Amino acid sequence: MKIVPDTSVIVDGRVRSHVGEDVEAAEVIVSEAVVAELEAQANKGKETGISGLEELAMLREMHEKGKLVLVFKGERPSYEEIRMADSGEIDSMVRDLAAEEEAELLTSDIVQAQIAKAKGIAVHYLPPESEGEVKWISEYFEEDVMSVHLRVGTKPRAKRGTPGDLRMEVIDEHISDENELRQVAHEIVERTKRAPNGFIEFDRGGATVVQLRDMRIVIARPPFSDGFEITAARPVAVIPLDDYRLSEALKKRITEKKRGVLLAGSPGAGKSTLAQAVAIYLMENEYVVKTMEKPRDLQVPDDITQYTDLDGSLENTADLLLLVRPDYTIFDEVRKTPDFKVFADMRLAGVGMVGVTHANRGIDALQRLIGRVELGMVPQVVDTVIFVDAGEVAKVYDITFTVKVPAGMVEQDLARPVIEVKDFESGATEYEVYSYGEQVVVMPVKETAEQKPLWELAARFIEEDIGRYIRGRVVCSVDSEERVTIYVPDSQIPGILGSGGKRIRTIEEDLGVHIDVRTLEERDHSSDSTSIDVSEEADRIVLYIGSHMSGDTVDILADGYYLTTATVGSDGYIRMRKNTQAGEVLLDAIRSGKDIEAA
Repeated sequence: MKIVPDTSVIVDGRVRSHVGEDVEAAEVIVSEAVVAELEAQANKGKETGISGLEELAMLREMHEKGKLVLVFKGERPSYEEIRMADSGEIDSMVRDLAAEEEAELLTSDIVQAQIAKAKGIAVHYLPPESEGEVKWISEYFEEDVMSVHLRVGTKPRAKRGTPGDLRMEVIDEHISDENELRQVAHEIVERTKRAPNGFIEFDRGGATVVQLRDMRIVIARPPFSDGFEITAARPVAVIPLDDYRLSEALKKRITEKKRGVLLAGSPGAGKSTLAQAVAIYLMENEYVVKTMEKPRDLQVPDDITQYTDLDGSLENTADLLLLVRPDYTIFDEVRKTPDFKVFADMRLAGVGMVGVTHANRGIDALQRLIGRVELGMVPQVVDTVIFVDAGEVAKVYDITFTVKVPAGMVEQDLARPVIEVKDFESGATEYEVYSYGEQVVVMPVKETAEQKPLWELAARFIEEDIGRYIRGRVVCSVDSEERVTIYVPDSQIPGILGSGGKRIRTIEEDLGVHIDVRTLEERDHSSDSTSIDVSEEADRIVLYIGSHMSGDTVDILADGYYLTTATVGSDGYIRMRKNTQAGEVLLDAIRSGKDIEAA
């Protein structure tokens, strides 16, 4: 029996299995057009081309062993025909060869099969198989494994744990070689092409990115990388939004009208996990939710359609989404200038947008937008920034716009448009963003010293209240009027949280504040202070902090008690006028012989 396979079945490796199981004394006729297409793909570093050529080599081995007859026929296509392969030129040449040879066309491309049937060509269609397991990859994914790392010449490693508590471990003592990794890569691409929920998101120049079920797999080869490498990652958990213990005000803010929200955090902090929770929460509140992702790796219900770039452009995707008219779009991730422009365009068109972006601080996420969007438009594009750290919501900013004299300026004629970045829970302004000359200034606005005594009194009250539930030391830090952090022994955390977090929610309702629970070890590690050199000039107090702290903001303490906050100059000094309120307090502490420290 004569068989003419097309590119699809050669790439997914099913010619051999079909011949071995179903056909006796088969003659496999491979079109030169297929060879040219695979060669072009392999020369571009595409994994599909490499996998297809490896399949041809294995068919040659079967031919030499007498298991089949392998021949190559047909004309080699022109460069233009290869370039138009996506439009069906190569498939057309394969169909013509099958008709000419009176052979059966073997394909796993449904379009190819239907056209062949319409033209009266004998065709055997191999539908996509069930995806099964990816050999040598999925077996490493235990319950707490977030990613698996395979590289030539090294032992397989895995990153396990939860966001904020991840560690890298060797998971196999066997050192990987290039042939093994090529086989793994071939298996991955083969499974992805067959799987109903598998997608090859990117395949170019020595790099291939696939999405298979909940796994995002990156294959890197020379010359793009200096060695063959495979990295597979997946979400560790799907966490409902209620588990983040967000305030009702924040939940209402997200759902009361279409918002522009940035979810920010460092890599591995849990941004995408929170984005999934927000998407599901919005869907459950009867909003139409879609996603824009490249690659598509958010784990969301089937009710939420996941889009990637259309014809290589997310701008095209945005145009389509405006026709679909979603209430909210989850954009994972917003990183480059075109991404921010697409985000802004959709937001200004009236679509609720939740963007995921990398940032070390909440304010950094906003700064990434500044310069890419006209300054006066920023609050209309983004009105909420949620910063995620170690899998928890660490900070929420409310972005508003006003006209005022910026903090630190006194002349009324210096009034200008100012973006105020406020703590969402307390309403206190923490940063002001405005134009000064030709530059955009992002200026911290610190709390006044008068707030500290009241906060210290509140902290002592909360410490006494928490002490009723646990044994051991309790330290409370008041972060704002609506939010506090308590530090307790590690062993006492389960007791303060209670089953399913019920106890901590009860305490929060009684006290009327949001409580973050951390270990005493974290506080002791982060609250180091050092004594500093102090001197007086005619009208100033001079504190030497050190040039290594240049530009940093530090708290000034007297015998461990907070006095004020100041920024270290470029020369390592803080100079404070004596006739200011902070200067008078500091001068009294110095003349009382108290130990002055910076923390």
